[in-house]
Amino acid sequence: MADVSVVGGSGYAGGELVRLLLDHPAVAVKQVTSERHAGKFVRSVHPNLRKRTDLKFVSIDKLVPCDVLFVALPHGVAMGRMATLRGLAKTIVDLSADYRLRDPAAYPKWYGAPHGEPERLAEFVYGIPELHRDEIRGADAISSAGCMATTAILGLYPLYRAGVVDTSVPVFIEAKTGSSGSGGAPGLGSHHPERSGVVRSFKPTGHRHSAEIAQELTVDGVAPPVAFSATAIDAVRGILTTSHVTLRDPLTDKEVWAIYRAAYKDEPFMRIVKEAGGIHRYPEPKILSGSNWCDVGFERDPDSKRLVVMAALDNLMKGAAGQAVQAFNIRCGLDETTGLTFPGLHPI
Repeated sequence: MADVSVVGGSGYAGGELVRLLLDHPAVAVKQVTSERHAGKFVRSVHPNLRKRTDLKFVSIDKLVPCDVLFVALPHGVAMGRMATLRGLAKTIVDLSADYRLRDPAAYPKWYGAPHGEPERLAEFVYGIPELHRDEIRGADAISSAGCMATTAILGLYPLYRAGVVDTSVPVFIEAKTGSSGSGGAPGLGSHHPERSGVVRSFKPTGHRHSAEIAQELTVDGVAPPVAFSATAIDAVRGILTTSHVTLRDPLTDKEVWAIYRAAYKDEPFMRIVKEAGGIHRYPEPKILSGSNWCDVGFERDPDSKRLVVMAALDNLMKGAAGQAVQAFNIRCGLDETTGLTFPGLHPI
């Protein structure tokens, strides 16, 4: 039984972590921090946890040592606290962007400032299990991937690994995301009259997740050109990425299937979704709400070498808390599906 605590537990990802960990058979949740809500019951912020816990939020300076710390602080905040946090637990799982990029020089470009602890970046393993499972097994510091980055990477990684993509041509990725990806702090973009019914492009170029995607799709030291755009849609949870890649040579459906099957046939949370008919013949994030699944599908363009790849997941689960718990399971030598078997709802 591992004693775990959640740092930054009042946000949406933090709340999902607490929900998952309370039902985890190998975990005892010891503390949950929130500066703004210190002294209040956790259930007062996360009402779905009524009758599930009597824990109260504590200030971060009241943390006591534990086995594993899940850190869900805002981007830019975690790095300022990490030296102290690393002294409180053998294993850290950080959900912020602060340790996702391996190259310190990338932070000024994508985050607008130099990294505060560049020497610590090498300690962290990028936390997508499907790509880095062996490294996660021995890691004491894990950096969970960005939600849109995870969706795009899991859709595209098998193709780049197989060497079938023309890397002289950019991969064009359009990510459509629900409002929970913006976090729990209110703002004009999440205000109901402004968000309801919206299909709003909010980052057509220069999105920070582009750096993660290029990093993880790098093969033999060559990073592919990535053209990434993000669009806000009228949904609370869920991401759908639609990616357009140019193949080196035309491939049949059977050949593309074989590439994805080779990559994901033994993956517990990956599904290849490509049906002959019906409204769910391609990945659809709505039916993944609350689950740790990532669904991937594809369609060949019969008139060119273009392959359209669709990937979907719940941004708060496989895109955040669920993936963090999956990595925790691997690190602790548990079945990695432990506490993560909820299949989603239909209809919802």
